[in-house]
Amino acid sequence: MTFTEKYAAEIEGIIARFPHKKSAVLPLMHLAQHHYGYMSDEAMREVAAILDLDPTHILSLAGFYTLYYEEPVGKYVLEICNDLACALRGADQFVEMACGKLGIGVDETTADGLFTIKTVMCLAACDRAPMLQCNLKFEENLDEAKFDALLAQWREQAAAETIDTSVVEKITAYAKDSKQLAVSS
Repeated sequence: MTFTEKYAAEIEGIIARFPHKKSAVLPLMHLAQHHYGYMSDEAMREVAAILDLDPTHILSLAGFYTLYYEEPVGKYVLEICNDLACALRGADQFVEMACGKLGIGVDETTADGLFTIKTVMCLAACDRAPMLQCNLKFEENLDEAKFDALLAQWREQAAAETIDTSVVEKITAYAKDSKQLAVSS
């Protein structure tokens, strides 16, 4: 089943929420990324076709925003801020420790497909560094013990298949709300 077929109702609902069709590009990119695991060429072409946009527009957005991945990533994407303010609070050492614990480097994924580590610039929590964002959830004031506890929690969630609400679940709920609004109007 293609992305467009699987999410037809959600796509329609999202587009209905915006005055201009192309304004739905970011939520549709999230759905496509969820479907394919990353913003593959096929995902970008499908989103572009749905919105009557050039695929290079989708590519430029995927390259600009750190929440879109142009290569496959793990179930848990650990985005560690390492800009200057965070580096001064130990972010570089934290990245090194995290990579060592997972046995991977930055922009790599563990063999089990669970974790990918990325470094990002400014997550706006400079006073609470070292910090990371995991699947849109901030984890702040981290040290080795807290990181170990988080890894154990994420592994337990993955094993039980009880991952926190994802951005895609929020987007699909948003799309369904638009249909309810249209019906009640």
